[in-house]
Amino acid sequence: MDTSVNDQGKVIDINRIIAMIPHRYPFLMVDRVVKVVPNESAVGIKNVTINEPFFQGHFPSRPVFPGVLIVESMAQTAAVLVVETLGPSAEGKLVYFMSVENCRFRKPVGPGDQLHIHVFKERSRGNVWKFRAEAKVDDILVAEATYAAMILDQ
Repeated sequence: MDTSVNDQGKVIDINRIIAMIPHRYPFLMVDRVVKVVPNESAVGIKNVTINEPFFQGHFPSRPVFPGVLIVESMAQTAAVLVVETLGPSAEGKLVYFMSVENCRFRKPVGPGDQLHIHVFKERSRGNVWKFRAEAKVDDILVAEATYAAMILDQ
């Protein structure tokens, strides 16, 4: 099933995410979107597993999910929100970072953790969108940032 609706909003599974954004393994950083409210917000899930290739070097004795990939998870969740808002004509388009501000990492994330990425649209003008995001593990804030992105034709 590609999408379903629950009392929290629309749910988007991995097959639909792959149709919506161009990222692929090993750089697809969102496994499911459990809530999306078009033009407003989305909640993405990233299941962090020891099988991910970056853990071989970051760090072998104490695996830590790289902070920059947490920010990438935020951006990909936002990209799903953008496509869901704009509709099928936006599917597969590239969304480029323009800026990242006020980024804070509060707690390390490791194998076995499940990131809940809460993305909130702050504004959009033309093809430029600005977002605020929080990443949580077990309802504990592990990272936050505001960022801008531009959606472009390929």
